[in-house]
Amino acid sequence: MSSKINWQEAIQPLLKKYKGEKHPLEYKNIYQLVVMVILSAQDSDRNINSLAPKLFEAFPNMQALSKATAKSLEPLINKARNFGNKTKWLMELSQKIKTDKNIPLTLEALTELPGIGRKSANVILREAGQKPEGVIVDLHVVRVAPRLGIATGTDPKKIEKQIMDQLLQKDWDAGMAMSFLGREICRPQPKCEICLMRPVCEYYNNVLNPGKD
Repeated sequence: MSSKINWQEAIQPLLKKYKGEKHPLEYKNIYQLVVMVILSAQDSDRNINSLAPKLFEAFPNMQALSKATAKSLEPLINKARNFGNKTKWLMELSQKIKTDKNIPLTLEALTELPGIGRKSANVILREAGQKPEGVIVDLHVVRVAPRLGIATGTDPKKIEKQIMDQLLQKDWDAGMAMSFLGREICRPQPKCEICLMRPVCEYYNNVLNPGKD
């Protein structure tokens, strides 16, 4: 991890670029968001967006979903990766919550629900407009954060802790900002020439372009 960079300051252009940008999942309310976040684990947002309309036509709210059976739910989500487990999680979660108004909006309560880990809970809190209780660390952030130098390693929980230690809580949306950067620019083959984080990026300055910029 780069000790020379003041990340609280250095992250501001990235936060500004993606401020208020909605998550790529095309949800219409908190109920849909929760369901789609669970379905999107180890899958693409595009795939979940494509199957969501028929799913929500059949199960428009948590109350309807709480009456689902594996037989009625699986055909609607069987194109999602690991759909067998996701069917169980959605059935258990909906039977526990019962109605949309009972959906909890704290990290602790969300992570107690089946199919929701810290990353998913952080996404739900962000999109619901709640104060951040953690940092979103998805597969893009696992790639981007160590490249930038704000974190090291590949363990999402450790990366999250490192980012939280570097930034004030008000700027913990940096996780989602790094995710957007990873989707658009800091791809497996990065487009460094158009990246606004290039001046402070450890990977660019130490690996790709040492001593040149």
